[in-house]
Amino acid sequence: MATATQVSAGKPKIGGAVFRAATGTALPTDAVTTLNTAFKDLGYCSEDGVTNSNSPSTTDIRAWGGDRVLTTQDERPDTWQFTLIEALNEDVLKAVYGSGNVTGTLAAGLAVAVDSSEAEEASWVIDMILRNDTAKRVVIPCGKITEIGEITYADSDAIGYEITITAIPDESGNTHYEYLKSA
Repeated sequence: MATATQVSAGKPKIGGAVFRAATGTALPTDAVTTLNTAFKDLGYCSEDGVTNSNSPSTTDIRAWGGDRVLTTQDERPDTWQFTLIEALNEDVLKAVYGSGNVTGTLAAGLAVAVDSSEAEEASWVIDMILRNDTAKRVVIPCGKITEIGEITYADSDAIGYEITITAIPDESGNTHYEYLKSA
């Protein structure tokens, strides 16, 4: 039986929704436990929210005559996309450009060196609130920024870093975990 109260939207958790830490940081295993302090809050995301793409790509095998006789799975990438809009947040800049490429502090003077070094792998947590104050937490044990969208500097828009994270399987072969707990 269909139940309308099971339908929900995902809103960011107040106080932070996207967090990043070095791989190897102790990961949460539920929806509500306080995060390890190594997880840095990346602040506001754009109103587009967070998008997860987790669709397999397949190949159809056809027999002589054209009948589809087998479908094989080639891959199943697990990607997460969102736009970080706190352009003055040092942790956002470190996530986008690499921890070693951002030096100083905003108050004393901040320097960002943009180069062709490979993006760092990191652990990511996305916290949200669903209907009836249900907490949902997505934990990506290891993810790497594999795409950065164009950065626009304009009067009418917030500066944003649209990033795509590709999740890498952990030692159990899982690319991410989802935890939910009702209030």
